[in-house]
Amino acid sequence: MARKEFQHHEAVSAAVPGDDGYSAAIAVKARVMGGAPTFHRVLAEQKFPTALAADDAAVKELERLADVTQEGELVFARD
Repeated sequence: MARKEFQHHEAVSAAVPGDDGYSAAIAVKARVMGGAPTFHRVLAEQKFPTALAADDAAVKELERLADVTQEGELVFARD
């Protein structure tokens, strides 16, 4: 698991279980207000056989994450 802080939010890599494997995700939570995190699936077309593989993929996507909007939406750096 990797973590990144932004002005209003923090984001962490995550793995979300499903019927056909695991999905890579980034969980976003407000830094001040707290509350439950919102999970954003990344690499939606890919499924991973283990939670570790999904989290490793999510870590790479988290590295590309440039910002999180005030509404909690992900903003990725352009390649």
